[in-house]
Amino acid sequence: MTWTLFVLGAALSWGAYGATLHTGQAQLGSGLRALLCVGIAYFLIAVVIPVITLGSQGQLGASGFNASGTTWAIGAGALGAIGAACITFSFITGGRPLYVMPLVFGGAPLINVLVSMVLHPPKEAPSPMLYLGFLITAAGAAIVLYNRPPA
Repeated sequence: MTWTLFVLGAALSWGAYGATLHTGQAQLGSGLRALLCVGIAYFLIAVVIPVITLGSQGQLGASGFNASGTTWAIGAGALGAIGAACITFSFITGGRPLYVMPLVFGGAPLINVLVSMVLHPPKEAPSPMLYLGFLITAAGAAIVLYNRPPA
């Protein structure tokens, strides 16, 4: 069950992401400066740490990599960076965390389930309750957005 601690860590990190990014952007006076700082953080956390860890375990050699896995993983990294850029540009163009993040976090789980079902087809047809869950999730994001505190 250790994985649940990492899920909690991701939820806490991403839950605070929009508000902290918007604050940094405001204090830097530029969304692109803030995005550059996000990129530096990605590099430090997602490049330096694995290089040190894999190197210390003797697993950094090319033999552990293959074209397919590398392509998928780089694509996933690109999607993460594109998402960060899209959130940054939503702030640059007038969006606020109270509006942007409920829409992102309401829409992302729906898209995740659909993409996961395409890439990893379920063994059985999904329950009709899945589609009810889609509606409830979308309605929940709309309710949160509509009833957000004033900015």
